[in-house]
Amino acid sequence: MKLITKEIADKLAKNVGDGFVDKPYLKLFNPVGAGTWLITEYDPETGRMFGLCDLGYPELGYVNLKELEDLELPFGCKIERDIYWTPEKTLAEYAGIA
Repeated sequence: MKLITKEIADKLAKNVGDGFVDKPYLKLFNPVGAGTWLITEYDPETGRMFGLCDLGYPELGYVNLKELEDLELPFGCKIERDIYWTPEKTLAEYAGIA
């Protein structure tokens, strides 16, 4: 599964870098354990993404797309993109809930 599509990358590019305004248009998750990422920023040159990273302890921070793609999970699984995800809140609101 492709973790980021051109359509999602275009939406992320329109975000302004303010968590009180930006919506996380990309949701990634670990299908066999802890790990959810709500992404608001993406640099296609470096693969660096910013958002709410929750591996059991939620925090705002950076993660690298290539590193997530390369993760080998149990049962041959990989990190997946939630294809049904549509953000309803800003990143700050999701961080407050987490």
